[in-house]
Parts: sequence; C-alpha cells; structure tokens
Amino acid sequence: MDPTTAFTESLTGAAMVPKCLADEGVKFVFGYPGGAVLPIYDEIQKQSAVKHILVRHEQAAVHAADAYARSTNHVGVALVTSGPGVTNAVTGIATAYMDSVPMVIISGQVPTHAIGQDAFQEVDAVGITRPCVKHNFLVKNVDDISITIKKAFHIASTGRPGPVLVDIPKDITTINGKYFYPKTVAIRSYDTVVKNDVSDEIIDKIVSSLLRAKRPMIYTGGGVIFSEASQELAELVRALGYPCTNTLMGLGGYPGTDPLFLGMLGMHGTYEANMAMQECDVLFAVGARFDDRVIGNPKHFYRESRKIIHLDIDPSSISKRVTVDLPVVGDVKTTLRKIIEKLGKMKTLHKESGAIDDWWIQIEKWRGRKCLSYDQTSDIIKPQMVIEKLYELTCHQKEVFVTSDVGQHQMWAAQFYKFDQPRRWINSGGLGTMGVGLPYGLGVQLAHPDATVLCVTGEASIQMCIQELSTAKQYNLPIKIINLNNRYMGMVRQWQEFFHENRYAESYMEALPDFVKLAESYGHVGIKIDRPADIEGALKDALARKDELVFLDFITDQTENVYPMVPGGKGLSEMILV
Repeated sequence: MDPTTAFTESLTGAAMVPKCLADEGVKFVFGYPGGAVLPIYDEIQKQSAVKHILVRHEQAAVHAADAYARSTNHVGVALVTSGPGVTNAVTGIATAYMDSVPMVIISGQVPTHAIGQDAFQEVDAVGITRPCVKHNFLVKNVDDISITIKKAFHIASTGRPGPVLVDIPKDITTINGKYFYPKTVAIRSYDTVVKNDVSDEIIDKIVSSLLRAKRPMIYTGGGVIFSEASQELAELVRALGYPCTNTLMGLGGYPGTDPLFLGMLGMHGTYEANMAMQECDVLFAVGARFDDRVIGNPKHFYRESRKIIHLDIDPSSISKRVTVDLPVVGDVKTTLRKIIEKLGKMKTLHKESGAIDDWWIQIEKWRGRKCLSYDQTSDIIKPQMVIEKLYELTCHQKEVFVTSDVGQHQMWAAQFYKFDQPRRWINSGGLGTMGVGLPYGLGVQLAHPDATVLCVTGEASIQMCIQELSTAKQYNLPIKIINLNNRYMGMVRQWQEFFHENRYAESYMEALPDFVKLAESYGHVGIKIDRPADIEGALKDALARKDELVFLDFITDQTENVYPMVPGGKGLSEMILV
C-alpha cells in the first residue's frame, strides 16, 4: 500500500464523499438535498462522523460554511444539488471568493450521458462558477473522486485561500470504484505558487525602509487573519511604536483597543486613519489589496515621495491598483516573523525618533476631531448607541463573535465594536452581500457552541435569508439578532441623500413584517425596543437567555448617516464629516 494513502477499498462514488470528508477531519457539511445528490445524502445518513446541517436555501448553506471557515481557520464545506441548487449557491461562492475564504463546495450534476443535452436541472456548474472560484473540477471517473476532493481541500486552504467546486455527475455516485484518500497531495503546476520564501536581502530592505521613516504607517487586511499572523503583527507594531490601521476584513488582526490602533480606514474609516494613510512617507501594507473602498481614487492617493512596501501571498494583488516600491511575495506570518527577528538582532533601533514624535502629535490632532461623535441626547434610538452598549455588555465575555449583514449597520458595527482578537468579526467585505448575517450566525454558532454569537443586521438585509430562523430552531442555535430597523435600505438612502438630491427611489421599506411576531412564529423570542432608555435592559435580557435565539428589533433614527464618508471617486482626505 502507498504510504501516502489512508486506506484502499471498493466503495460507491456516493459513499466516497462522506468518507473523504471524515478523513479530512470535517465536522459539518451544510446543504440541501435534491435529485442529483440523493445517493450522497443516502450515504451521509448511514454514517455519523460528519454531521449534515439542513438549511432552508442553498445560498445560506454556502454562507454558513463560509462563516464556519472564517471563525475556525478550517475549510468550510457545502453540498448542493444540480441546476438551481448550484445556481442558488453562486452568491455564497462569490462572497467567499472575494474575501479569500477556504471552502469546498460539492455539487451534484446530471448523469454524464445527459451532460449537454439540456437535461432536467442541468447547468454548466464548472462554467458558471469559473469566474468566482479559485478552481473547480468535473469528476468523470469514480476512481478520481477521492483524489479530486483531496486536491480541492489542498487548493482551498493553501496560498491565498478560496472556494473550490467539485461537480459530480449522478451516475458516477452510483457505481463502485477504488477509494483511497491520500494524506498529502502534490499538484506540480500549483505547489510552486504557494512556496514563497522571502530572502534575507528583502527583509533587510523592509527593515531599513521602516526605520528611516519619519511618518510611517502600517496598513493591514484580511491576509493577516487568514495566515494566523495577528500575534506577529502586534509584536512588530509595538516594537516599532508605529500607527496601525485595519481594513474592514482585517478588523481584529490588531487589537482594536490598543492606543497604536487608529481604527478602520477607508470609505467609512476614521479621520485619523485616513489622514495618516494619505500623509505617511513610508507605508507597509500587509495582507491587503488597496481596493477602491480603502484608498478611494488611486490618483489622489499617489505621492511621488511616499515609499510603499507591499507584502502578500498573492503576486497578482501587488501593484494591481497602486504601484509599489518594494513588492514582497510571501506568507505573511513567516515574513513578519523574519522582520521581527531582524529587528531583535539590532542593538538599537535607529528610528527617526524626533520625527516620529512629531508624527504622533499630528495624529493626535486628527484624533481630536472625534469623527465618530453623534447626538447622545436624542429621544430617538441612535444606532451607534445600540452598538456601543452592545460592546460594553459583551466585551469582557470570554468568547464573543459578531456577524453582520451589509449596509449602514455593518459600518456602525465596524466603527463602534472594538475587536481585540482575530476571527471574531464575520462579515462580507469584497462582495458586500446582503443577507449573510443570519446564516453566518448559524455557521459560527455551530463552530463555537458555547460562544455568544451576535448578528447585527437591518430590516432589509435580514429578510433576504429570514427563512434560516427555521434552521436555527431545528439545531437550537441561540443567536442574538440585533436588528437596527430604520425602515429604509439605509446605505442606499444615504447615497440618495448625498448624491441624488434626496430622491429616495425604491429605498423605503413600506411593508415590513412585525419582527417580534415573525420571530415568535419560528419558535424564538422577539423584543421590540423604541426608546433609548430601554436599550440596555433589552440587551441584558437577550444576553441572559443563553439557550434561546432572541430577535431584538430596535426602531432607530431614519435620518442617521454613517460618518466619515469618502464619496465614490474621491480621495482619502476628501471625507464628509458630521
């Protein structure tokens, strides 16, 4: 027997699938059955190593698997049927792809002889998903199932992570083949891409540039979190004493309560983070990609005198939007460790100490603008107050996760909830997918059954996957839903106010359900809050209900906007402030 294989035996293709997942160490698979995958579901029913979680929509299956991956650093797994099963999953796959989340999606396909014949529930899954996966496979031989699934997990979890689709025709699942699940796998054309080791010469250049800086800035993104490099980042930032900012995807990569942290940057970032990014003379970008929501207009961001060092595992991300001076392709954790070791070998750090002091004086002046201030005396609930109180009541708990939908509530959560640890903030960054919050909560709660899971959402977003309240009931998942209900698609309304002369085209939600009754109809607890004085009591009540899902419907100020805001096409320093 080949020593790289776990064992070899004869199994049906359908039986191989849960066997592969069990051998890979998968605990949960999120899915929804259908004709093309019924043989696989039959085999799942016969075993107990892998637990299947039945969602109410395939999109939610992929979102839940996505959140499971984000919160654990394990590969998330989803199982869907052919045709509408896989097309329903595409939004979730694209969401994971944009945020570099490691996932394996197994989809059923019509029998091989029917492919291309417009068979019932047939779509070209490989063609449809090609633009939004890291890789995909169509399995045509039963003997290839196990090795293909192993390759899928390897590709999904190495290098820059991402979703991988494995499409399996139904007839392949019904015949017997040779099962062998390798402990390791080598893909010649792929493995060379992920083995990047940064040379000592490059490390010396990075350190030299950082120590010569007079106005340094360390800018980090989701790459720090996915490479498990938060500890190294904190060690480096504190050793240098330099300011640090995180992207929306990078929150928690550096402690949010640390005085060296300037807050999130970008379109709704803090004034001090954006101004420091714009005015710095040496910028160290780590596991980030200079996207449009982070730096705004690249032409405005450009400074001839600024030196940019960009570290990322993915060479295609470097100099994609902003030309950098020192490109560094490598693993974030390993490279940061080398930089720290290099600094440690130096007897003294010859920093521009006087200049750095002046730089911090300027940063403190920017901080003095208090860009996140809001009216705390209003007799209408301000959404920021809800998030601040939520943070106050939960920040000392041992294990708290915040999932979020997309919109104003997402930005307020990012601004006012301080994340001191990685993988505690679960949201859709790159694709900006409404509806993810509740299914994200499912995945996180299953991964961390004893944790407090908070889903921050809005009345528009929550209705996109509201049916997953049923899934939460079936599996007794006590998520706490904080619905910031302003009866508008809030971010749409804000843009319409700023840029469309207050023409609120189709952004007002005129036919909202009674969320309390709706939650109760699913068997959960519903609470409506419409006075500021009741915020704390309602949150305490919900948090005390350890074993129940509680839907908190906060009726908030319809006119409240997210500030600061960098208008589309503008530069980082061109913020709209309160």
